Amino acid sequence: MIFAAGLGTRLKPLTDHKPKALVEVGGEPLLKRVIFRLKDAGFHRIVVNVHHFASQIVDYLKENDHFGLDIRISDESECLLDTGGGIKKAYPFFDPMSPILIHNVDILSNVDLKAFYTFSAHCVEGQQLYDAVLLVSDRKTKRYLLFSPDNRMVGWVNVETGEIRTPYDWVPSEARKLLADPSSSNLHKAAFAGIHVVSPTVFQVMEPYPDKFSIMDFYIQNCNRLCIHGYLSDGLKLMDVGKQETLKDAVSFLKELKQ
Repeated sequence: MIFAAGLGTRLKPLTDHKPKALVEVGGEPLLKRVIFRLKDAGFHRIVVNVHHFASQIVDYLKENDHFGLDIRISDESECLLDTGGGIKKAYPFFDPMSPILIHNVDILSNVDLKAFYTFSAHCVEGQQLYDAVLLVSDRKTKRYLLFSPDNRMVGWVNVETGEIRTPYDWVPSEARKLLADPSSSNLHKAAFAGIHVVSPTVFQVMEPYPDKFSIMDFYIQNCNRLCIHGYLSDGLKLMDVGKQETLKDAVSFLKELKQ
């Protein structure tokens, strides 16, 4: 699934007349770049959610014959459902027995998507080992996910405000240790990289959630019920081009990825 429904407010004025997904980087729309990354990794069915200038994305895909793939549209034109709601609405488009790779349209990276998906779909005695696997990185940010030594997600922290969110009673004290002295804590922190894989088991837990909700809030609230794993790719190069500052550097970044 490609998240392409966002308003793209950080890319204004480019997104005053087009969706973020069709903003070009190096002469190609972001959407096309992600589609071909997924195609090269062996994916043949892709769901694209749409909201902002939705018809432009639908027309673009039709004009290009869906790039030879089975591309379905999850239409959020009437109401933008946020990331969690977007996944929940798109559920009928997916194979109910297979994990789903989700990729933000504004993420450029060198991660091996096929290897990432294969790892995420790993089974033990017929049961999937992970309910969700999140690509994470060591990049500097204000908000981090918190992980146990075995890379299981246990919470979230804002390093500027000190706010900690977790369903576990023991995590806040460990998180405060982490902020004061990383070597004194059993936890480690990492930044979400905008690419993740969810197992069909996740949708059972999503059932009582409203139509609109954040997938990150969902992960934080349910990391004690679901096995949510952090995946750090060796040599990961990644750029979020969802804002003007990074868009200017994206062409150079793409050249770097090819090296």
